[in-house]
Amino acid sequence: MTFEGIIDCDTHITEPADLWTSRIASKWGDLVPHVAEDGEEDSRLAWFIGDNKIAGAPAGVFAGWTEPFPSHPRTYEEAHPASFDASKRLELMDDAGIYAQVLYPNVAGFGSEKFLQIEEPELILECVRAYNDFQIEWIQPDPKRYIPIAAIPYWDVPAALEEINRAAAMGHKGILFSGEPQSLGQPFLGDKHWDPLWNAAQDAGLPISFHIGSGKFDDGFTPERLACDGRAATYARLSTSLFLVNGLQMNDLLLSGVLPRFPDLKFVSVESGIGWVPFLLESVDWHFHAADIRLERPEFEMLPSEYFHRQVYACYWFEQLAPQHQLQDIGVDNILFETDFPHPTCLYGNVQEMAESGLAGQPEDVKRKILVDNAVDLYKVEVA
Repeated sequence: MTFEGIIDCDTHITEPADLWTSRIASKWGDLVPHVAEDGEEDSRLAWFIGDNKIAGAPAGVFAGWTEPFPSHPRTYEEAHPASFDASKRLELMDDAGIYAQVLYPNVAGFGSEKFLQIEEPELILECVRAYNDFQIEWIQPDPKRYIPIAAIPYWDVPAALEEINRAAAMGHKGILFSGEPQSLGQPFLGDKHWDPLWNAAQDAGLPISFHIGSGKFDDGFTPERLACDGRAATYARLSTSLFLVNGLQMNDLLLSGVLPRFPDLKFVSVESGIGWVPFLLESVDWHFHAADIRLERPEFEMLPSEYFHRQVYACYWFEQLAPQHQLQDIGVDNILFETDFPHPTCLYGNVQEMAESGLAGQPEDVKRKILVDNAVDLYKVEVA
């Protein structure tokens, strides 16, 4: 069958080369994220902050690329146009039966962490705001069909509060955050330091996204790893590791006290899969009872799994076992579908087939919840 009106809950915009240089004063020079030749033997375009290379340019585009990984487009002209052109993206969405897409970044990192390489606080704020402005400009071909997620300078809580309010007023539908701020020199999730931020997000009705890779992962593409395993195997290992890291972040969140204190605030584990969720919930509930946590933490009026089912979502795309066999354990109201376009393992040209095979045999109302309704409710999507 064909599913019409899918809400795709994780895709990425391939940022244009002038995103920041066209919006930020020239006085900052090369500290502004910019594209230049990387100067290597097979010189290619790359993104830089100062002299530090932070990403390839174009970044993250593999959909439609026929050469084997890790080869990727060397120019924007070689990249899939739907990765950076909003009108072309709409055409691709129509072909795939997708009504709307949630939009995440590439260049600044999946938790905005690469902005922290800039040593000028004023410039960091300008870069964050420029990215959020760009998203709103980018979606103008059809704002109802795009769900922009705002970057925030969470390392500066007062500035983050201002940006949350500004982003909400502009039309952003969610907030990008790090699931492990302590890895970036910030307080733990449960620290009351973050309460003003959680409160602002709750008041604005904006869910918090923990996208995989939003913390610090130093053992990723290191020279030692690449020499040992090769680039493709390193990518596969790192991808799966990051899914499990998001499970650790959810474990942290469930025991942090944030969910009891902010009962209307929603969190989304993005691009992390769902198969790990049942074990996490079973384990955290078991140890919650075993440690008798309520004696020390009376704010917990429910089990961690119950807070998960009230306030947390997780996204999947390629999995077949979990949507076939674990939906009730995860919670059909807590699952979102994504394509991860245009990243290496994204669904491309097979969206309908993967949605159908993963949910084969499930009731129609369950399929509709996972593919459409959960995201409509979470992001307040205006469905035609």
